[in-house]
Amino acid sequence: MTASTEEPYAAQYAALRATIRERGTARVYVFVAGVIAWAVLSAAIAALSSPPIATLVPLLVLAATFEAVYALHIGVERVGRYLEVFFDDEWERAALAFGRPRRAPKIDPLFVVVFAIAALWNLMPAIVAQPTPEELVFIGGAHALFGVRVIFARYAASKQREIDRERFLAIKRHG
Repeated sequence: MTASTEEPYAAQYAALRATIRERGTARVYVFVAGVIAWAVLSAAIAALSSPPIATLVPLLVLAATFEAVYALHIGVERVGRYLEVFFDDEWERAALAFGRPRRAPKIDPLFVVVFAIAALWNLMPAIVAQPTPEELVFIGGAHALFGVRVIFARYAASKQREIDRERFLAIKRHG
């Protein structure tokens, strides 16, 4: 490759590295802003003694926040695998090989524990309002569905790196 043909690749590499940095930072900001919005809505519903069904509004904010965090995380991981496969990126290869050492602190990029606690806490105003059995089933079911989504997303994210890597390797071999 000549200097003139390497230049577009260097620009693409720099742009993809910037994408990882920016989306990684955005993920944290979206999480914090979403949890604040959820907390404000939850407090308002509790203060106003709203009907139990009203707890679905902050649950929707919580779910939307989780989906945004999840999408940003998946996107960052996918760009990282692309860099690893197509640019033979040393950092990405090292990070993948390094993994999580035994007894090392665990980082949760999806903030699953916080979302689970928030979802459980979100049920409190509904329970205090003494819902009918039908309301309790409906509201509890919506919260349970959110919990299942969070657990499934965590599982899927744990498998994503290797799936994306294999897919990019297949594309590279055949393309």
